[in-house]
Amino acid sequence: MDSTQNHQIEVALSTSCLFPPSVPETFSTAVDLGYDSVEVMITGNALSQEPHDLLELVQKFQIPISAIHAPTLLLTQQVWGRAWNKMQMAAKMTNDVGANVIVAHPPFRWQKAYAKNFVEGVREISQAEGVKIAVENMYPWSAAGQEVEMYAPHWDPTRFDYDWMTWDFSHAAAAKVDSLEFVKKIGDRLGHVHLTDGSGDKVMDEHLMPGYGSQPVAETLEYLAEKKWNGVVCAEISTKGKSAARRDEMLHETLQFAHRHLGRS
Repeated sequence: MDSTQNHQIEVALSTSCLFPPSVPETFSTAVDLGYDSVEVMITGNALSQEPHDLLELVQKFQIPISAIHAPTLLLTQQVWGRAWNKMQMAAKMTNDVGANVIVAHPPFRWQKAYAKNFVEGVREISQAEGVKIAVENMYPWSAAGQEVEMYAPHWDPTRFDYDWMTWDFSHAAAAKVDSLEFVKKIGDRLGHVHLTDGSGDKVMDEHLMPGYGSQPVAETLEYLAEKKWNGVVCAEISTKGKSAARRDEMLHETLQFAHRHLGRS
C-alpha cells in the first residue's frame, strides 16, 4: 500500500484566485470544487478584515480557514496602518478564525526601520501569539535591464533564521531558482506552500497554473507527500480576465494536479 495514503496534505484555495478578490465567492467555489480550506488575503475589502464575518462564512459553507495572508503587498500598504501593526493584527485574526499560519512578505527596502529587526520581530510576534508566521520567498525586480533588490533584508528567506517560510513556485520562477532544491534546503521550516507556476521568462511573477511553467512543481509536491509534510498547499493562480466558467475550470484543474501529485487520487 502507498505509504502516503494515510497522510493527506490539505489543499486550500486563496481568495486571490478570484479577481477582483471576493471572499464569499471564494468560500462557495472552494466547496463546489472540493478544496479542503480557504486562505484569506487581507485587502482593502472590509469583509476580508473582519473575523466575525469570516467566521460566519466558515459556518455557512462548512469549510475552515487555514491561512491568513497579511496585508504586506505593495497594493495593501494602506491596510491596517504601520508595518508591525499589520503583523500584530494578522496574528490576532489568525487566532480568531482558527487558522494556523500567517503568510507574510519581507519588507520593502524603503521600510528601513521595519526591515532592521524583521527576523527577530517576526519571531517575537509568532511566539507571543502562538501562530506560525511563514515569510514568503520573493524575487528581484528588473529596471532598465538590471536586477533591483526591492526587499530587505532580502527576497530569499532561506538566507535567514526564520522559524517558518512560505514557498511560492511563481516567485521562484521569477527569481530563476529551483523550487525542489530550495524546499529540500528549507526542510522542517517549510510552513506553507503557494501552488502556482511560472515560466521564468518574465521579470515579475506570473502565477500560472501548475504544470504550465518551468518549475518542478509536480516533483516538489511528490517530495512533500513522500516526506509526509505537515502543512497546507494553497492554490494561488491568476484568473484575471477569465470568465467565471473558465476560472472554475482552471481552479478545478489546479486541484486535480495537487491531488494527483500529493498521492490523493
